Amino acid sequence: MDYKPTMQCVWFRTDLRLADNPALSAALANQIPTIAIFVASESQWQQHNKASIQIDLIKRRLLELEKELHSLNIPLLVLSCPWFKDVPLQLHTLCKNLGISNLFANKEYEADELSRDADVVTQLSDVQCDFYDAKCAVEVGKVLNKTHQPYKVFTPFKKAWREYFYQHFPTIKKVTASVQLSSPQIDLLQRYHDYTFTGSISNESKAWSVSNKTVVNTMRQFCREKSQQYHEQRDYPAIEGTSQLSPYLAIGAISAKQCILRLHLEANNQLTQGQEIWLDELIWREFYTHLLHFYPLLSKNHAFLSFEKYIQWNNDHDKFEQWCKGETGFPIVDAAMKQLNTTGWMHNRLRMITASFLVKDLHIDWRWGEQYFMSKLIDGDFASNNGGWQWCASVGCDSTPYFRVFNPTTQSERFDNKGEFIKHWLPELTTLTGKLLHQPDSKPLLKPDNYLVPIIEHAIQRLKTLDIYKNAKAQSVAT
Repeated sequence: MDYKPTMQCVWFRTDLRLADNPALSAALANQIPTIAIFVASESQWQQHNKASIQIDLIKRRLLELEKELHSLNIPLLVLSCPWFKDVPLQLHTLCKNLGISNLFANKEYEADELSRDADVVTQLSDVQCDFYDAKCAVEVGKVLNKTHQPYKVFTPFKKAWREYFYQHFPTIKKVTASVQLSSPQIDLLQRYHDYTFTGSISNESKAWSVSNKTVVNTMRQFCREKSQQYHEQRDYPAIEGTSQLSPYLAIGAISAKQCILRLHLEANNQLTQGQEIWLDELIWREFYTHLLHFYPLLSKNHAFLSFEKYIQWNNDHDKFEQWCKGETGFPIVDAAMKQLNTTGWMHNRLRMITASFLVKDLHIDWRWGEQYFMSKLIDGDFASNNGGWQWCASVGCDSTPYFRVFNPTTQSERFDNKGEFIKHWLPELTTLTGKLLHQPDSKPLLKPDNYLVPIIEHAIQRLKTLDIYKNAKAQSVAT
């Protein structure tokens, strides 16, 4: 009979870090030899529109995580399960062959991920499976209203979140090394060879460091040097006024809790206006994750507000392609889309402008934009991306009123007045100044020949939007 000594397993997912990792900490507390796994489900990722640049970031981060885990006496296995449905049997075989008694993992809240995890627990009937909350600084389900129901409006959620957070002010425990694997256990692991990701690492994400030291230093530097001016600089895409941490939050290379604790440490617990607003942005991420937990239909292409099903979307494929390529004839929209397509990242103000343009100027289903963003964003996070798109489309929880329609020209004039951002991404407009830069078609004789005529007239489309939403609401009430 083969010798199969007891060991335990930590399953890494969207939590690719050692610090503030509850699943890892719980495993280490047992003082049992430990291995770590990551399951690559590339077919499922493709179906979920996961961006290739984010997949590359994950691959590169895993190489660093492997080194970090090695320092804790924990080997990392990367397994291939093309689809989530393949995961339960694969883990069952792994646990059986290696004599794994406990499986630790941090929760994911999307519908397919929840279904996968439920099937894993069923399949691993002889293994103790424990799941923890690692994504949010306040555990999902802890922030409820007086009737013990989830909040549907951000402001009261924020107030309750802050109250809970400060009453239970968290700390982050230092990570200690695991008990070393025995020689027989090491021999058993030799049966498993690290999975080679489909294709080699492309370094598409090379602009983003995956070193834990660099990521943490980036967070600390922002909290120390830039967070106080966040409220003044965050809306201007030509300024590096944001934290640049969203890709790391998305893959879990750093946690929201780490960010928030560092912010308070740098501020000596006396947050300035800019720091308060950055904290609010982190709480918005928590709000959307909490909603995903309580309203699973959000993971299944459903809008939060039921009247949305009566909206008559135009869904013009040609105009959608022009939006995707940054060929709308509206400089701020086109520059933003070129930034996204080139770098895999887009400034937050521009995400609102481009989303509003797609939904309320082109009258194209917000889901098309949501999926396109996910297919391009290095910081694609389903809860935040879905919540943001529903907010812009006025069909989400505590979303912008439907009659609020961003004017792309005035947004451009306000947030990129000198055109520094626009000219960077649209060099054909370099010679333009003033209002002409933001609306080149206003003087056709002066408009560069190599720049497009606007594909719509905003004023007309705005009126159509008001009618479309009014009709949808009226139809919803009538039924």
